[in-house]
Amino acid sequence: MSTLGAIVAACLLGTVLSLALAAAVAFRVRASWISTLVSYAVGAMLGAAFLDLLPHLFEESKNPGRTASFILLGLLAFFILEKLLLWRHHHYHGDEADEVEPPRDHDHGHDHDPSGGRVAWMIVFGDSFHNFTDGVIIAGAFLADMRLGVVTATAIIAHEIPQEIGDFVVLLHSGFGRAKALFWNAVSGLAAVAGGVVAYFALSRVSGWIPEILAFAAASMIYVAVADLIPGLHKRTAPRDSLIQVIFIALGIGSIWIIHAVLFPES
Repeated sequence: MSTLGAIVAACLLGTVLSLALAAAVAFRVRASWISTLVSYAVGAMLGAAFLDLLPHLFEESKNPGRTASFILLGLLAFFILEKLLLWRHHHYHGDEADEVEPPRDHDHGHDHDPSGGRVAWMIVFGDSFHNFTDGVIIAGAFLADMRLGVVTATAIIAHEIPQEIGDFVVLLHSGFGRAKALFWNAVSGLAAVAGGVVAYFALSRVSGWIPEILAFAAASMIYVAVADLIPGLHKRTAPRDSLIQVIFIALGIGSIWIIHAVLFPES
């Protein structure tokens, strides 16, 4: 198999495998579990950002100050994006939209996030950035050495599984139907193939921007988790609900830590 073929195959395998496992979990959950699993999504996002993305990009960056600036710029960019999505939501539905009970998905019976789906689109955009950089990293590893490429691709696929489960749950929570959530997860997943192909033909140019692209990906995860999902969790104040939230956030962080530090300590 050619190097380009190996890169495309690895990126496609990672997308298909992580989506299949995420969908298998998400399609089996009961409607009453969705809000609880949002806590897991928070942990998985924060874990991926602080245990995986941020350490990697600061290790690779030759200018940490520039990288930190792009993280800050990413947070501001996603704030502006959310404002634009809010404006569009109010423009078409009126300012009274937030005062009306959000519609329910009668086919699946799970609660919707009253955000008009803006969190879901931010997840799609942020995950696309992340997957694109995964494709670039996989391509760079295969171009360096075929064995290194296989090991790197395996590590990235393992990292993606808990994050994709979390993303899938957030898309469901934000009002997407299961088929729509699966479709957009697949679209964002294919960004890895695009990143791999672009990197194969122009690695010298693309690799120089990996820290900045990773910074935007990390900023998207941090912003969505902290600004959009955690405030929703605070609406459930009962001690039992709060304890479950803490447990599932810890499980989300723990799943990323186990994969990153235990299964692939040098990846």
